[in-house]
Amino acid sequence: MLKEFKDFVLRGNVLDLAVGVIIGAAFTALVKSLVDNLINPLIGLFVQSSTLAHLYFTVGKAKFTYGSFLNDVINFVITAFVIFIMIKSINKIFPKKEVEKEEKIDEELETLKEIRDLLKK
Repeated sequence: MLKEFKDFVLRGNVLDLAVGVIIGAAFTALVKSLVDNLINPLIGLFVQSSTLAHLYFTVGKAKFTYGSFLNDVINFVITAFVIFIMIKSINKIFPKKEVEKEEKIDEELETLKEIRDLLKK
């Protein structure tokens, strides 16, 4: 059982996933810092607040901090855009192999073999 676990953990996919998660967490922290320290003060100039996180409204006794939500939306949009650009660049550098053509050729070959075998009979 220990050997199976070792084989599982040392497979390339698991290690790649672990590295991806660690880099993703670091990148998320970087984007959060960018938004909190650079973008929020710029937006704050227009909304008379030092940070978006302090923006809120109240209804009765309920306090809705929509500024924190806006921070999270900005973080998400920046992260998603950078990942989109990275994936697009990687796809240009390493184009996908055309597997469909190979499968189609294999199917045609099998069909031709069947026809040949039927003609022999």
